[in-house]
Amino acid sequence: MSHENERAGTRQWTGLAVLVLPCVLASMDMSVMFVTLPSLTVDLRPSGSELLWIMDAYGFLLAGLLITMGTLGDRIGRRRVLLTGAAAFGLASALAAWASSPEMLIATRALMGIAGATLAPSTLALIRNLFHDDRQRATAVGIWTAGFAGGAVVGPIVGGLLLEHFWWGSVFLINIPVMALLLCLGPLLLPEFRDPEPGSRFDLLGALLSLVAVLAVIYGIKTTAEHGIGWAGAGFLLAGMTAGALFLHRQRATPNPMINITLFRTRWFNVPLLIDALAAFAMVGFSLFNWQFMQLVLGMSPLKSALWSLPTFLVMPVGIALAAGMAPRIGKPRVMTAGLLVAAAGYVGLTFIRPDSGILHLVCALTVVSLGIAGVAAIVTDVILSAAPPERAGAASSLAETSAEFGGALGIAILGSIGTAVYRAQMGSSAPANLTPEQLASAEATLGGAIDTARTLPAGAAEALRNAAFDAFIRELRIAAVLSAVLTAGGALLIARMLRPARTRTADLGPAPDRGRAPA
Repeated sequence: MSHENERAGTRQWTGLAVLVLPCVLASMDMSVMFVTLPSLTVDLRPSGSELLWIMDAYGFLLAGLLITMGTLGDRIGRRRVLLTGAAAFGLASALAAWASSPEMLIATRALMGIAGATLAPSTLALIRNLFHDDRQRATAVGIWTAGFAGGAVVGPIVGGLLLEHFWWGSVFLINIPVMALLLCLGPLLLPEFRDPEPGSRFDLLGALLSLVAVLAVIYGIKTTAEHGIGWAGAGFLLAGMTAGALFLHRQRATPNPMINITLFRTRWFNVPLLIDALAAFAMVGFSLFNWQFMQLVLGMSPLKSALWSLPTFLVMPVGIALAAGMAPRIGKPRVMTAGLLVAAAGYVGLTFIRPDSGILHLVCALTVVSLGIAGVAAIVTDVILSAAPPERAGAASSLAETSAEFGGALGIAILGSIGTAVYRAQMGSSAPANLTPEQLASAEATLGGAIDTARTLPAGAAEALRNAAFDAFIRELRIAAVLSAVLTAGGALLIARMLRPARTRTADLGPAPDRGRAPA
């Protein structure tokens, strides 16, 4: 019996609420570290390299294992993988909260990343099983997307509130009751689903190659961004691309591949994947600049700056609702195009920021960006998920998350590197002439270094240095905004050209099946 036209009821929507909670936490644990680092640095005294690994261990393992965990869920059961991962996530969170050394915190953050990799593909694939009606599934995916995006925004706020009353480890303890709730309600509300024909055995070599490919490429990007072009970064990038090529070759050759390579032959799958990466590239990459603007240029505390970012979160349900309402009328490709153009307009607004612009200019422009990206993200994810057969939904959803992780990593690395080069070049020519070589080096390195140096100078020299640093930073912010606007507008053009709906009675249908099926 077909389930395609069955509409979800209270049980399914309650199950969705259970699925969204761990996604919010997984996203929060990536952003909460920004406000937690100063406190744990005083307590654990990590080195510069250890501090980097505390930040990166979670994201590296999360990105590197998404494909593996998505495929594993398809084979042995998505609910089983989700609940196992939830238990491991709660345990690792408790260990992280009471970490007594940098090495222990790095290890526990890595364990959290491994467990977190089970959450995104399993929850998204289970949504595919809970919601058979196309419109309801699009709404559910939109809520799921808002949970992930909202967690990234709420993380610094929750972290700031907890750090005002408790020690830094408390930010990890909030994970435990939520994961316990998932373990209690999951078996009652969530259906189990697995591929009825998973093949003879799990492709362990393929899983290892995919992990090496993702980790090596991301680490190579980060190394190049931090230290410039060199042998280390190039070596990791080459190793990652080689592992990726071997992984794709193995997927073509093995009778039971982790990823159905034929999915990439249809533009209804590969174009949305690219759009997902582009949107993450611009939004995550630009976040480097808006947080610095609030805290360093405007002088806000981490908590106050996080509270000012709330409008960018609160507008996301509006963008999702608008996209869900418009999609049946004008088609998903046109909704994605419109959303990207709205986001591009927000980035254009950011190109006019000045050091004295104030917080309202920044927040209003970022709210426009969030309004556009929220709807795009929900529709893109739904298109990717719908393009895959139900038994491969876990692998498809993991690819969607991997594309977003890659896009975000590239955005931080590339926009951050371009911004750093612009800042250093302008500071080299505009910094006050009476600085010592040590002071000049600190001021040219980062905006934070310039502000710290200014505190040691007489009033007149300090003001001159701050003004020069603010001008240099605003220039790099504007360039990042221009690049983000160009990328999002380019993504809109790509969709308009590549995902043209067929001229049929249904506005949302795509080309004929032999040319690539458009998701309903």
